[in-house]
Amino acid sequence: VQLQAYGGGSVQAGGSLRLSCTYSGRTFSSYAVGWFRQAPGKEREFVAVISRSGSITDYAESVKGRFTISRDNAKNTVALQMNSLKPEDTAVYYCAAGPSLARARVLYDYWGQGTQVTVSS
Repeated sequence: VQLQAYGGGSVQAGGSLRLSCTYSGRTFSSYAVGWFRQAPGKEREFVAVISRSGSITDYAESVKGRFTISRDNAKNTVALQMNSLKPEDTAVYYCAAGPSLARARVLYDYWGQGTQVTVSS
């Protein structure tokens, strides 16, 4: 099982970015997929998660209403659309796959390498 996150970059506050996470290996639809982020000097934190079928999503309060997670099981891809970006969204973003819809990092079995998002004011 391998995950790869990409799509990061540098934007000004108020801008948008779309992150993607591609998956290879065992059946993609068997896993919930989450996004986490880690800012310098801070712990990795939960951002969003989507269920195996894509019918259920959950978001951190800090991104609710601005970020949207979606998945395409036919393409083995999960996307994170990030709108109205703020400087405090600056972090390395990671995607992860696990057996259930969860916010806790320890419940995820597989992790991608991360992609940098930088939001300037």
